[in-house]
Amino acid sequence: MTTNNLTAPELRGAVWRKSSHSGGNEGQCVEVADLTAAPLTGQRGVRDSKNPEGPALLLPAAAFTAFMAGLKAGAFDI
Repeated sequence: MTTNNLTAPELRGAVWRKSSHSGGNEGQCVEVADLTAAPLTGQRGVRDSKNPEGPALLLPAAAFTAFMAGLKAGAFDI
């Protein structure tokens, strides 16, 4: 089950890392966390680093991996 729009209190303890492709000072920063606490074990959290207390999108690990593969392959280029 994927739960979306959880906020910082529900995700306390998650270790967030900034995407290596996030812009430096451009304000386009994405952070990702591998979630290990039940009931979110095995999911990936994605949030806007400018709003760490705001909502986070949660994806099953396999869906996140497929999404990243698509990004790298240019599947979402406009």
